[in-house]
Amino acid sequence: MNDESGFTADTLEKQISLIESILFVSGEPVEPEKLINFLGCKSISEFEKIIEKMEKIYKEAGRGLSINRSGGGLYLSTKPELHDSLNEFFTIKRSSKLTVPSLETLAIVAYREPVTLAEISDLRNVNSTGPVKSLLQKKLIKISGRKKVPGLPLLYSTTKEFLLYFGLDDLSQLPSLEELTELFEDKEQPSLFNDK
Repeated sequence: MNDESGFTADTLEKQISLIESILFVSGEPVEPEKLINFLGCKSISEFEKIIEKMEKIYKEAGRGLSINRSGGGLYLSTKPELHDSLNEFFTIKRSSKLTVPSLETLAIVAYREPVTLAEISDLRNVNSTGPVKSLLQKKLIKISGRKKVPGLPLLYSTTKEFLLYFGLDDLSQLPSLEELTELFEDKEQPSLFNDK
């Protein structure tokens, strides 16, 4: 195999490197026949020797990945013994803290979208430029257009990252405003969700 960049898979190391890259980029099992044809292997046994060598490398080198067979194809995955550590890492990442002003702002956007900065600030009774900027940087909200009123203010809506962050399929899975008002009802403070 010789591609346009001049890379040739003429050695075992290069073949392994190429298979590893293909499996990494693919994200789903790749049929061995596709790899055999792409690499120009003369037989299935030649290809199996390459895969056996890859398996040996992953086992001996103490690496975090393994090569697996499933669904009629090959794929890379993390080693099972690392799953607890990976869960811990991604839980830490997911739980990167949002400030109270950011949470208030995010709640307003989620329940009122699309909403303008002035509407957010009015509901919070405080300038909300900072929290909006922070949420935009975290990609939890996005600019979704302009409101057709004088000045054409920007409209903000939630993003796919918002849904992923909170483990939702869509906004319909958010608790209803009635449920939230009931849960957080406080006679001294008006609800952020009530209309003025």
